Amino acid sequence: MPDLFDLARQQHYPEAALFIVATPIGNLADIGVRALYVLSLVDRIAAEDTRNTQHMLTRYDIDKPVLAVHEHNEHEAAARVIEHLRAGERVAYVSDAGTPGISDPGARLVDAVRAANLPVIPLPGASAVTTALSVAGAWAQTFTFIGFLPTKARQRDDAIRALASSEPALVFYEAPHRVVDTVRALAQGLGAERKILIARELTKLHEALHVCPLAEGPAFLEADPNRQRGEFVLVVEGRAPDRDGDDAHLHDTLLVTLLDALPVKAAVKLAVTLTGASRNVLYARALELKNEDDNAGDERED
Repeated sequence: MPDLFDLARQQHYPEAALFIVATPIGNLADIGVRALYVLSLVDRIAAEDTRNTQHMLTRYDIDKPVLAVHEHNEHEAAARVIEHLRAGERVAYVSDAGTPGISDPGARLVDAVRAANLPVIPLPGASAVTTALSVAGAWAQTFTFIGFLPTKARQRDDAIRALASSEPALVFYEAPHRVVDTVRALAQGLGAERKILIARELTKLHEALHVCPLAEGPAFLEADPNRQRGEFVLVVEGRAPDRDGDDAHLHDTLLVTLLDALPVKAAVKLAVTLTGASRNVLYARALELKNEDDNAGDERED
């Protein structure tokens, strides 16, 4: 096997730069080679939770100073990070798990460092969003990441209603003590027939995946208390696209072709048989198309 760190060294890692490093979402074996290299290279590591990060670093045999940067001190801590960067240090930022800035602290730190005209460099890796989507199926090929819904019921329900017309799949994070109520609210607000992927404890020992209609989601979770434990990613099917415009175009094309060879009534009768559409709708449209064609003919004669 090649020296993997030798491959990582081929990339340039400038001084006075902030490195945004993705870390495993569960299984510590999912750390990236470049992530390990950069965590070993930098002068210090900024972390959402210093104790959690210190435990992870110990498992990787990495010993670096760790600085707390979390949602409650991001502004002040960002100023300290910038001081270290201006002193020429390399600093890595990690959240508790996954990719920083995705429903995790880090985004404001990135804004502050970039506003200070200092470089920010991403290192890709584990993400609960993409991990869940990779096993959702074709119905989730396009998606909108929402993250955590509001915790209060009325605000949560308002947020869900605002998403009801979204055609891309919707991706949510949820905590164990709220997951049943959230899935029930999603079924009520989005439509009970939509698919949902309930992804629990991704990459961990008790990882579980279940796809079902939204209507069946609450009962599935309540059938076994163990199904409500752990961290959740919920992927919900988007609204089916409105095909009225496509259908109208196809109906017009068919009617124009039939009207070239048949009287209106005969053309409509055949169009109804072929499409299953309403006779009254097709008949009214056939008369409009026939009238448009007649008027066009009069203009050509003039």
